[in-house]
Amino acid sequence: MTVPKGNRELDQRSVDTIRFLAVDMVERADSGHPGMPLGSAPMAYVLWARFLKHNPRNPKWFDRDRFVLSAGHGSALLYSLLHLTGYDLPMDEIQSFRQWESITPGHPESHITPGVETTTGPLGQGFGNSVGMAIAEAHLAARYNQPGHDIIDHHTYVICSDGDMMEGVTAEAASLAGHLKLSKLICFYDFNSISLAASTNVAFSEDVGKRFEAYGWHVQYIEDGNDLDALESALKRAHQENGRPSLVIVRTHIGYGSPNKQDSYEAHGSPLGEEEVERTKMNLGWPKSKTFFIPDEVRDHMRGSVAQGKEDEADWEERFAAYARDYPDLAEELQRAMKGELPEDWNADIPQFEADAEGTATRKASGQVLKAIADRLPNLVGGDADLAPSTYTVLKGLGDFEHPDTADEETLGLSEGGWSYEGRNIHYGVREHAMGSISNGIAAHGGLIPFTGTFLIFSDYMRPPMRLAALMKQHVIYVFTHDSIGLGEDGPTHQPVEQLPGLRAIPNFTLIRPGDANETAVAWQVAIEAGDHPVALIFSRQSVPTLDRTRFAPAEGLRRGAYILSEAPSDGSEEEGTPAGEGGDAPDLIMIASGSEVQLILEAQQVLAEEGVRARVVSMPSWELFEAQPEDYRRQVFPPGVRARLAVEAARPFGWCTYVGDLGYTLGVDTFGSSAPGKTVLKEYGFNVEHVVQRAREVLERVRRAS
Repeated sequence: MTVPKGNRELDQRSVDTIRFLAVDMVERADSGHPGMPLGSAPMAYVLWARFLKHNPRNPKWFDRDRFVLSAGHGSALLYSLLHLTGYDLPMDEIQSFRQWESITPGHPESHITPGVETTTGPLGQGFGNSVGMAIAEAHLAARYNQPGHDIIDHHTYVICSDGDMMEGVTAEAASLAGHLKLSKLICFYDFNSISLAASTNVAFSEDVGKRFEAYGWHVQYIEDGNDLDALESALKRAHQENGRPSLVIVRTHIGYGSPNKQDSYEAHGSPLGEEEVERTKMNLGWPKSKTFFIPDEVRDHMRGSVAQGKEDEADWEERFAAYARDYPDLAEELQRAMKGELPEDWNADIPQFEADAEGTATRKASGQVLKAIADRLPNLVGGDADLAPSTYTVLKGLGDFEHPDTADEETLGLSEGGWSYEGRNIHYGVREHAMGSISNGIAAHGGLIPFTGTFLIFSDYMRPPMRLAALMKQHVIYVFTHDSIGLGEDGPTHQPVEQLPGLRAIPNFTLIRPGDANETAVAWQVAIEAGDHPVALIFSRQSVPTLDRTRFAPAEGLRRGAYILSEAPSDGSEEEGTPAGEGGDAPDLIMIASGSEVQLILEAQQVLAEEGVRARVVSMPSWELFEAQPEDYRRQVFPPGVRARLAVEAARPFGWCTYVGDLGYTLGVDTFGSSAPGKTVLKEYGFNVEHVVQRAREVLERVRRAS
């Protein structure tokens, strides 16, 4: 209990203060969702005033409880709680709800508002995030807690709406949470049977409680959402669970107290209106003429969280100091993880790959690099959507994240490291959407760097949480393999075509498609170092040559997004291109590629050299990294005077016009793929040396005519 329990009158006035701060926010903004705060304020009050462990003066205290408002449209409820309990959210921000440059946006945004743990609003995402937070807490506790030293010990709470419960991502995440027996995850279900357009019975008639019981959750029902004692008792019972996450289904009334809009979809997403606000305040005994009113006794009562939070954190700091004396190495490792810092030697074992004409698939090279990093970076955790044998994302010897009572020796063991919450391999099952959302929660919790693994085509299932990761500036790493029509026989259902340009369109998101094993090694280092944004690593199924870096530019050039891999021959001879910077005059042609197509343009360079064409080869694994470079570097790679440019990438060509210009050409894929051996598909779609050379000739002729 974080705040001394008030008397019944004070409790009720506190609940109503939360309600009407939210209502007044929406009314002043003339925009928002008043219905949810009116109905769910009692459950929020009981949780925040009697259970939540937090420090308003230090919202990032590591052992705090996490609170997620998955029903993010009710953001005014959360802002009311944050203001009342003493976070740095002053009244002028409350009164600027949904306005330009305020820190009280329409839906909660974690990187803007102190005390907001994760960005929510797209329904179901917050629920998935909460599962990730509970996984992070369980893993860190298993790794770092020692006898007599429970330094990681907190709960994750979430409030969900009917809409959250309809979303498929909630079903995926809840199923996994039940399987993993995440007993420190507690969810309030704000069951008011109303959605934005109608009552839920037009589309939603299932028994949610029975569904969650089938998932392995502990389920309770509260018939009256205003019964504070029942809410408190339910939370106490949830705390006593030691093998199941908890769902508390609370029957509430949307727009509670509104004479004309209670239990109506009209209260969901529109202001009540001035007259209805007055009626509602009168109905609930609130001063109708006062806006943003906080009774002194309520402020004093709720601000008790400040003193309590300070005391709780001080106690934890004292316990952590004792832990550090007894377990200095673990304490140092944990402190580094909590700060988001990397060990000095984290990349010491990353392999360097020898030149090899046969080469290897970049997905296989990725697997080797990932394992080398994971062995030295204990806070790197992750998993895949049941595709580890194909994505090479399993961390051998580092254990499976499983509850010991769930694991089965006959069916587990791919990681060869046993099973417990200390395991670093997360088995997501065939649940890409939840995998993305849960990974956001792991990252938002702090202390861990999560990665995911699946085929590039299935990035479509993960698109909503990937976008949110970029919005939240979360450090999540996505491993996508089987990156083009070159994957072959599985055909167009599995051959990504539009995914590369689609992912590149996400702001604050870095996509890297390395061209060989050594670029893959550098790509992983860039991804680990990213810190404040997500990174997608795109790998091939088919083998690609490992380039001889004594003849070509170092793979470190990947860090700059695009680099001159092979300069145009200075004398037009048949000699293969010289290392970057050693060429003479400006080239006749610039050829650009990413991934497996880099080898194609290298071979085309030789053919063109025999014809007297001086072609520069540019490896361009990442547009985003390149655009972050100084302008003089970008002009060095792509001199404005060289207008003959050819880009080659086995994907839709959207966006390449930026780099090939008005006279250049992009050899891409403008339709879906086909089922056949990968080499055959690539050849039939024009990804062969002969076709590349022909396109290069056409570009050169076009530029000649334009001159």
